[in-house]
Amino acid sequence: MGLTGEQQELLHAWLPSAELVKDHSWGLIGTLVLELRHDGERYIAKAGDAADHHLAREIRAHRNWLTPWTARGRAPQLVHADDDAKLVLTRFLPGELVQGSPAEWAPATYREAGELLAEFHRQSAVPDDAYESTENRRTLSYLGKPHRIAPELADRLRAEVAGWPAPPATLVPTHGDWQPRNWLTDNGTIRVIDFGRAGLRPAYTDLARLAVQQFRSDPELETAFLNGYGPNPREPDVWHRAQVREAISTCVWAYQVGDEPFEQQGHRMIAEALGETPL
Repeated sequence: MGLTGEQQELLHAWLPSAELVKDHSWGLIGTLVLELRHDGERYIAKAGDAADHHLAREIRAHRNWLTPWTARGRAPQLVHADDDAKLVLTRFLPGELVQGSPAEWAPATYREAGELLAEFHRQSAVPDDAYESTENRRTLSYLGKPHRIAPELADRLRAEVAGWPAPPATLVPTHGDWQPRNWLTDNGTIRVIDFGRAGLRPAYTDLARLAVQQFRSDPELETAFLNGYGPNPREPDVWHRAQVREAISTCVWAYQVGDEPFEQQGHRMIAEALGETPL
């Protein structure tokens, strides 16, 4: 995938003499992430393809929710955005990815990540009577897509989800993919990137990735995170439903894009959410 003609024209208008520094694109989905240099300054341009639905979320987050972080240099500053062209331009944010660095297993990282997330969640809270029922339907629709969940297990999951209650929920701004691959560390300062899954959801959903990855490997990181975040937002019943939903969506999405390690994580998540021993 490359930039569309419209995206190229917009980038040229925004940064007439820009040169490519590095292509940071992930490769599994149709989103380009390009590091550019213009007049001695560095920028990040994100461009979506026709099937992309992440850029709209990214732009919404920049316009509505990132001020608590951008005001302190903890998230990238928006420079330009075009919803129709699926193109966003931000200032480059210094730092190295926490994932794969020593900071990934440092409790201080998680305390700071907890503080940042609490600040983000505190911005607003809205009641939603339809959230749970909508998520239940979404989960059932995932089970109707191609996947490699065993048929008998898929039937069991459908039956469980179909029987879930749908109580009112409180929604807050969430990052949607809160984990070390979307954090940067710069001389001990944690910064946040990638808002393609940002949206209004219950606060506990932002702990889903960490719970099955870093918290699972080292409980001290969970303790440090909650020391920074504050009261644990995970009430047992809603957390169980969230874990099952996350496990199913992980399996199905990862299979669709060909990310086999992530798909295997999803299968393990299903087994653990159902109280079984993962293979």
